[in-house]
Amino acid sequence: MFRLYDRTSDRLREVEIRPRMSVYVCGITPYDSAHLGHAFTYVHFDVLVRYLRRLGADVVHVQNVTDVDDDILRVARERGVDFLELAGREVERFERDMRAIGVKAPTHSPRATQFVPEIIEDVSRLLDAAVAYERNGWVYFRVKSDPRYGRLSGFDREEMVKLAAERGGHPEDPNKDDPLDFVLWQASAEGEPWWESPWGRGRPGWHIECSVMSSRLCGLPVDVHGGGSDLVFPHHESELAQAENLPGERAFVRHWMHTGEVFQDGEKMSKSLGNMTFVSDLLERHSPLAIRRFLLKHHYREEWEFHPDDISAPQHDAAHDMGNARDQFFRALEDDLDISKALAALDLAARSGEKWVMEGREILGLDL
Repeated sequence: MFRLYDRTSDRLREVEIRPRMSVYVCGITPYDSAHLGHAFTYVHFDVLVRYLRRLGADVVHVQNVTDVDDDILRVARERGVDFLELAGREVERFERDMRAIGVKAPTHSPRATQFVPEIIEDVSRLLDAAVAYERNGWVYFRVKSDPRYGRLSGFDREEMVKLAAERGGHPEDPNKDDPLDFVLWQASAEGEPWWESPWGRGRPGWHIECSVMSSRLCGLPVDVHGGGSDLVFPHHESELAQAENLPGERAFVRHWMHTGEVFQDGEKMSKSLGNMTFVSDLLERHSPLAIRRFLLKHHYREEWEFHPDDISAPQHDAAHDMGNARDQFFRALEDDLDISKALAALDLAARSGEKWVMEGREILGLDL
């Protein structure tokens, strides 16, 4: 029985293994290189997909690219390049770094700009359902129309307003009826890319991009949807609300999975703060196997601090005689994807010369 932690119920829940399954992972906004925090998330989701396939599921793995939003437009202006040119270059660098550390390519890697007609369709449906409203060319989701808003994050209203202000939700926007209402469609400013819509020339809001791409490419409900824990609010909370308030839609996601934040210099590793260690730089000093194994030593839900010397430090597993190492390996994966314990069992089996070791290495992506 494979179990993952479920944030909404604060407990481990069984993941039903079915012949066809879907995994949607929120991808990058491509205006800079992939850092270690990205790698931590995508390496663990890579193991999840490998393991589900090992259990017999035909997995559709979708990882999007947010190629139009405020950040990428700002950086493109600063560098004097077209935003799609910037996105293309950074996506190529990101994919090269991820392949280097053994992260397999997803089944689909959609870009938000490829789904604008579908986004307009869903925004129109939300307006027709009276859970959204238009004002001055902007369309907002009306949070008060969903009394369950906040059920994924578990945050109260005060905390949600605070985080919305910190994470680009603009609760001070005078167009809004409520500070927590979030953008579905926004009017494009001078010099920004735009698409024709029933509300004028504009571009999609961030949250609607992912719910549209996941529903179109995975079908509903999505079996596992996730990304970094910093996406729980407002991104995933808002995705959930807008997806489940579309007329006639069913449950959006069966299971949410979120990875812990990686810290450096006492702060969350992030582009906005500039405290980043890039995967490409690490690859100049360490083997891909060493980087991947180092990341897998941390449980996917763990929050941890990175120090530059950590990767080259000896990595000793607390591996003892645990009886049947193969059983221990799979039992660890079944228990909330406890890869650190699985590594210990795998190392013990390798020292004993057991034949199944290559199978275990393939599941963990250590066959580099």
